[in-house]
Amino acid sequence: MKLPDWLHGAIDMHLHSAPDLDPRRFDDLELAREAASAGLGGIVIKNHHFSTAERAWLVSKIVPGLPVFGGLVLNETVGGLNPAAVRAALAMGARLIWMPTRSALNHRRRRGEEGGLTVLDGDGRLRPEVEEILAQMASARAILCTGHLSPEEALPLIVRACELGIERLVVTHPEWPVTEYPVSLQKELAARGVMFERCYNSTTHRGGHVPLEAIADTIAQVGVEATVLATDSGQPDNPPPPECLKLFAEGLRALGFDRDHLRQMTCLNPQRLLAA
Repeated sequence: MKLPDWLHGAIDMHLHSAPDLDPRRFDDLELAREAASAGLGGIVIKNHHFSTAERAWLVSKIVPGLPVFGGLVLNETVGGLNPAAVRAALAMGARLIWMPTRSALNHRRRRGEEGGLTVLDGDGRLRPEVEEILAQMASARAILCTGHLSPEEALPLIVRACELGIERLVVTHPEWPVTEYPVSLQKELAARGVMFERCYNSTTHRGGHVPLEAIADTIAQVGVEATVLATDSGQPDNPPPPECLKLFAEGLRALGFDRDHLRQMTCLNPQRLLAA
């Protein structure tokens, strides 16, 4: 499929592809070719278990004309909150560092599971290794993403990141029930320059069936300028990612957002975040 002209050049900042421990609809190359054919202007490959920085570099060489970005999720498979893993990923060109997702204490508690990682120590302060990670990211001008941390954990992390000069901060799917952020907190964080990655997948059975009307209402309150529309897609039972983005954008358009709003959330805001 081809994206409509008003979505041409959109960048999807949250995509899953094979190789992965989870089933995926496309491998990296298939995903990039599908995205390029549809008219996307770039993609971000995310993996809960391994770095995608190296994969993104290689795919960019094989599928010319489509910028492909990668990063690192700080789950247990890479040593958790591991400054050495972050240092290596940044040296390999990682543009995004996600805090823990499936290994996060918040994620596991919400799923009734034991264990998990938190960025805070027993006194509610950021752990020393998190401070080291943030310092590395500030030097690299990388994008800090909150992953599946709770809002209570993410707030001190974001405050400290701002103090260290990290300018690119993204709250990951704030509508998803596991990581739901009150609108009042979103407004507070938006005033600090934080962006909110709102995902198509949150509206599906995988993401809690969040009503599209609720996402639209939150965008209207928090701001188009603070929003990135992504898909969090790539699962075998979801449509191809470009189609997911089209469905997401068309649904929001039907709820009152015009083409300029949608281009800002799918093209301009992601471009600004990913700029070198």
